[in-house]
Amino acid sequence: MRNIEKTYADPLALVWTHAAAQLGIRIERSAEVNASWNGDGVLTIGTPETLDPDDSLAQMILHEVCHALCEGPESLQKPDWGLDNFNPAKRVHEHACLRLQAALADQVGLRTFFASTTMFRSYYDRLPTDPLAAGDDPSIEMARAAWERAQQGPWAAPLRDALERTALIARALSGATTPDSIWHQ
Repeated sequence: MRNIEKTYADPLALVWTHAAAQLGIRIERSAEVNASWNGDGVLTIGTPETLDPDDSLAQMILHEVCHALCEGPESLQKPDWGLDNFNPAKRVHEHACLRLQAALADQVGLRTFFASTTMFRSYYDRLPTDPLAAGDDPSIEMARAAWERAQQGPWAAPLRDALERTALIARALSGATTPDSIWHQ
């Protein structure tokens, strides 16, 4: 009988769980949630079979990091970043998160790769080329503040590194000029 000493791990999952660890976030998986932050260092992400087919662990971690950046440093001590997703008045917070997610992904040409999931996909898909450009959407101001935290704060280097490594992996897999082409239609 062969002794199995090593197992395969998804490279993107490794990149993003490493980035999360650098941010002080421990990733756990559970079929009981889509995504949930406990306010004490643990981000639980649904298991592959419970997520949408176009979701990935990398995309889910980036999305939750964007929530934390949009809600500010004080959100780290609050379950689910202090958000109530069932309150329609809080939709602006989700929209800000999606704007930030698109802007961050755009830095490495991966907006489609890191696309939003579930009922917010249509909003994400309609974002303009510059998701942080001035406009009348109240989420823009929140997303711009989060952008500054993402570029200058303590999360800037790990986040930038994870995005760049993801782009490298995407380019290696695609063999094409744009990393987004690894998604199959």
